[in-house]
Amino acid sequence: MQLISELSSFTPERETLLTIGVFDGVHLGHRHLIGKLTQRAAEGDFLSGVVTFKSNPKAVLSPKAKLARLTTLEERVTLLKNLGVDLVVPLTFTKEVAALSAREFVLYLKRYLKMRGLVIGPNFALGRGREGNVAALQVLGKELGFTVEVVRPLTVESTLVSSTAVRAALAHGDMKTATKLLGRYFTLSGPVAGGFERGHILGFPTANLQLEPEQAIPEDGVYATLVHMDDEVYQSVTNIGVRPTFGKGERTVEVHILDFAADLYGRKLTVELVERLRAEMKFADPEKLAAQIKQDVEQARSVLEKPLAGAKNVG
Repeated sequence: MQLISELSSFTPERETLLTIGVFDGVHLGHRHLIGKLTQRAAEGDFLSGVVTFKSNPKAVLSPKAKLARLTTLEERVTLLKNLGVDLVVPLTFTKEVAALSAREFVLYLKRYLKMRGLVIGPNFALGRGREGNVAALQVLGKELGFTVEVVRPLTVESTLVSSTAVRAALAHGDMKTATKLLGRYFTLSGPVAGGFERGHILGFPTANLQLEPEQAIPEDGVYATLVHMDDEVYQSVTNIGVRPTFGKGERTVEVHILDFAADLYGRKLTVELVERLRAEMKFADPEKLAAQIKQDVEQARSVLEKPLAGAKNVG
């Protein structure tokens, strides 16, 4: 079984406390849970470990359901490690894994990851048909010799912090709420692909960011953004949408880096979305669009010169 192969590639030096989940976005709620995990692990001289599924189990169990992803696996692993976790274990969720009983799954964790305890949220469940809820895991823990600690969910300004809440904020272009829930700016990462070169013609060259199809993308509009590239940070303006002035095309993410002229084709960019400046608009002619972009650039400079509270680079 692939699960055994992946688990056996990890050999913890000593016993572990674990938490399990997708952790998409690694938002403040996740950080709250993992903070308790690392605290308890340190108190018991255990290693702290996060078992994360490479893709959302819902995508395997309901293939037709489309669930936008907040972070790539690479970003998730980096963010989790940055929280001080000793061990991050990415697992492939398959139908075979879904068919395992809760007992079978925790026995694998005990055998390969030396699990001595679980730190989970109140709605957590694992195993076939989600049979391994908190109560069932507590019973298994007494029988098999591991502890189960339940951590209450985190709320920020009366909003329950969740990946669903982050996706909802993005769908409305509400970057302020998304930033509050994530504890950092939401990011989009990918290589620069070829575009239509219309930005060059208008005097504002753009880099067309190539994203994976399942990537969550904020509401169409113009955003003040920060670009991370080669350990440098650049102010930028990013347009998300279909470019209606030139006739609606496919949805793109185009980044104009301020005061930057080098060729970016093929290079990887990480774009932090700081604030939505306006909705995407159709203009009567390219000259009016260019005049508006000039205003967007000046507004972005003003926004990005303010203290960037809570901003954290994915790397």
